[in-house]
Amino acid sequence: QVQLVESGGGSVQAGGSLKLSCAASGSIFSISAMGWYRQTPGKQREVVASITTRGDTNYADSVKGRFTISRERNTVYLQMNNLKPEDTAVYSCSADVRQVWYESSSQYWGQGTQVTVSS
Repeated sequence: QVQLVESGGGSVQAGGSLKLSCAASGSIFSISAMGWYRQTPGKQREVVASITTRGDTNYADSVKGRFTISRERNTVYLQMNNLKPEDTAVYSCSADVRQVWYESSSQYWGQGTQVTVSS
């Protein structure tokens, strides 16, 4: 079984910073990619940032220059600087996990962590 647990969420003033962490644990052979998503009520879940095994990163236009995704082994981080009220959302971690060598990968999700940015 694979578990993803996010941490680091909270409430900050606009212009502040937060660093989210997501640790994957359990039966893991390899992780091909990890990413961060966010969702607010009434809106579709959107990808915020992702990082591949090779270290290639992608960011949503709305967070470019402010957020930085990084990965170390089975943990992915999201450094969020210059936060804006519109960044308020539940942030979830996702990972493409291969549990054993003879199986293909499957996508797993964390429980989510709330980020609230006040003006």
